[in-house]
Amino acid sequence: TLCSVLGVDLPEPKKGVLLELYVQTVLFCREQNFNKEQTSALLSIIKSIHEANVETPLNNSEQCLRYCNDLLLCHSVRRPPFSINLFSFQEANCILNHIQDHYLRHYRIYKYIFTPQVKLDLFLTYSGTAEQGPSAADDSSVPAGVINMREEEADTKRSDSSETQETTTTEEEASDGSTDLKALIEREVGQQMQQVSRLLDERIRGTASEHNSRIHDAKPNQKGKK
Repeated sequence: TLCSVLGVDLPEPKKGVLLELYVQTVLFCREQNFNKEQTSALLSIIKSIHEANVETPLNNSEQCLRYCNDLLLCHSVRRPPFSINLFSFQEANCILNHIQDHYLRHYRIYKYIFTPQVKLDLFLTYSGTAEQGPSAADDSSVPAGVINMREEEADTKRSDSSETQETTTTEEEASDGSTDLKALIEREVGQQMQQVSRLLDERIRGTASEHNSRIHDAKPNQKGKK
């Protein structure tokens, strides 16, 4: 029934996780003796917060928390047509505690399950590198007349052999330089990627701990208001 009403058409395990969230919400509404309108509104609020969470793989916990407060405020203050007092202040405070304990505390788990994993494919291209030409043909495929002509011209080519050797040496040095440059670039890029990955992990852990501390700090204040 919940699948058809809330439009849950997802493969496992996403379907099971989302249905468990909605079932826990319905049980909470029964414990609080909410009527049908209040139960329907709370399910819609949970559904909206979840959709805002999984619409991006990036960290948007602060936006989700503000969105949750705005939705509860719209259902706790009578101001037609913008809001309606469907929940009292005590009920709204109880709902906020329930959402923090059962959804926002597990915010990263829901995001991991319901958002696609982003992968970075890095391709390197090098300009100005020496290209190797095709290999020389086999001597067996050369006619005998051509071989004789080459033997007659051997003396003439000996005078140019020194220049040819110098050119070959220069090309080999250029090739070795290109190989060294490629290895250097790959090593530098790998180090930079490791550094960025480490910084991102530290930032994610810091944000998660800050979010948990805010949740724990908010609970005593809410109990004091009661």
